[in-house]
Amino acid sequence: MRKWSNHLYYCNSKKQYLAAIAATKKEWTTLHKRCHCGDIMKMKLRTVIYSGKVEIDNVPIFSCTTCNRSEVFPEVKPDLTGLISQLGAQPDKQTFLFNECNEWANLLVEAKAEKQQTDQSAFERLVEQRINKLLDLYLLAQSLNDEAWIEDLKKRLEQISRRTLLT
Repeated sequence: MRKWSNHLYYCNSKKQYLAAIAATKKEWTTLHKRCHCGDIMKMKLRTVIYSGKVEIDNVPIFSCTTCNRSEVFPEVKPDLTGLISQLGAQPDKQTFLFNECNEWANLLVEAKAEKQQTDQSAFERLVEQRINKLLDLYLLAQSLNDEAWIEDLKKRLEQISRRTLLT
């Protein structure tokens, strides 16, 4: 087993990969956290507007209804800041679906659509199913020697392996 990043390992099989992440699975908790004001911040899928011109839809954000504080979901923050930096200082008017470029956002959109966002075990099953699907696709990409696809799948697996959903 070879390490790809802090959270992702190259494994010879799905079984080996699932065993490697099993230890971190218990870190999953509900999709909320405590706000500085003491109340609970709930996760919502929101639209982030950048430079008054770019709408980025389906960004997971923690929001507090008491003090109106908002924070970007930590697991997606690197990808959101990367997307914004690619847009530059003077972007053209456009709209992005963040769930198309981030696996956590994609899973949360899917969970919301299936009304599973409040059921932790159902959400965990959804995550496991997505990992299995990505690993199957990875094996196919390897068999086809499609390096661009392999890199895209590695990126997606690295995104989904960020699992600090702590309260």
